[in-house]
Amino acid sequence: MFEGFTDERVDVGEVELRVRHAGTGLPVLLVHGHPRTGATWHRVAPQLVDRGFTVVCPDMRGYGASGKAAIRPDHSQQSKRAVAGDLVRLMATLGHPAFAVAGHDRGSYVALRLALDHPDLVNRLVVMDGVPISEALARCGATFAHDWYHWFFFAQPDKPERAINADPDAWYDGARPDSMGVENHREFRQAVHDPATVRAMLEDYRAGLGVDRDHEEADRRAGRTVRCPTLVLWSTRDDMEKLYGDPVSVWRPWAPDLRGRPIDSGHHIAEENPGDLVTALHDFLGTSLGPG
Repeated sequence: MFEGFTDERVDVGEVELRVRHAGTGLPVLLVHGHPRTGATWHRVAPQLVDRGFTVVCPDMRGYGASGKAAIRPDHSQQSKRAVAGDLVRLMATLGHPAFAVAGHDRGSYVALRLALDHPDLVNRLVVMDGVPISEALARCGATFAHDWYHWFFFAQPDKPERAINADPDAWYDGARPDSMGVENHREFRQAVHDPATVRAMLEDYRAGLGVDRDHEEADRRAGRTVRCPTLVLWSTRDDMEKLYGDPVSVWRPWAPDLRGRPIDSGHHIAEENPGDLVTALHDFLGTSLGPG
């Protein structure tokens, strides 16, 4: 995976991040979701480099081989604001004071937080297979509660850790090397078999129902929106349209300069349909960003 990429650890203050990066063009930060690592982009990142971008693929704090912050009572150590702060410092260290960001799943919440908290740094935003946490919770009905029960189970103390750590392979039984790629799958398994990583990933969800929701609701009260052009992508074989109808309509109050399109894929677009994803990213990011 990631032939020609630098693979290193970067100190961003509270934690160290494992990051892979390569390229000499316009900088693009790719932020993975749960329960993946930065390796989920292994079929996408090299193609973006070939198309002239600089690509940065970190493991978020708490995930994969990145550091785990000390747990706070309000779970704010794993808040999207804390993760976004890590990534700002990472990009600055790598020499990218401004950049585009694309986030998938839980990473889409981090990408949104980056764009809202650091509008002078983020010049393009891409969100994949997600709506803002506060919007998902506001629309939570019986279907969401049934199909996405893990949001609420993961928020409970201790029991989720016990359930997952008892047999991580059974819990994450949809992850297979033939679809993920052998090396990506191996890295994923190392992560989910590490109890410290499991706890940190659960803290992501605990922060989501608390401080992250509070931060988003404060944004709405203040009338704060994303200032940069924004692209929403969603998988046709996931449940975004089932849950929300048109995902673009959910995002429009958050990002006035908005466009969106579906991609024929299951949930893990970067692994299942990297070609169409690369095309969508390239078409959106294009060459009009200007130097980062």
